[in-house]
Amino acid sequence: QVQLVESGGGLVQVGGSLRLSCTASRSMDTISSMAWYRQAPGKQRELVARITGSSSTMYQDSVKGRFTISRDNAKNTVFLQMNGLNIEDTAVYYCNARIASTDFWGQGTQVTVSS
Repeated sequence: QVQLVESGGGLVQVGGSLRLSCTASRSMDTISSMAWYRQAPGKQRELVARITGSSSTMYQDSVKGRFTISRDNAKNTVFLQMNGLNIEDTAVYYCNARIASTDFWGQGTQVTVSS
């Protein structure tokens, strides 16, 4: 089991930046991978970025070059730096931790990009 607490969402204008944080209740050495997903109104939840225990990363095509996922093992925290935000990035962003084959989720944080 792991609890995930997200922070950093908010309202930003097009072209702006936000940094999301997700702190886990257990050592990240025991977590296979961590990720950020998002869900926009009326759409399915989608993977945004994932980082493994060895710090390998992968990104959804639409965020490549704009978003960066990183981790601080000493703080049990994963970050999502989001630059060049656009309207289509508006969504609730969820932190995900995968332990073995089980997924755990945070409560979500709202990101709203306005024009």
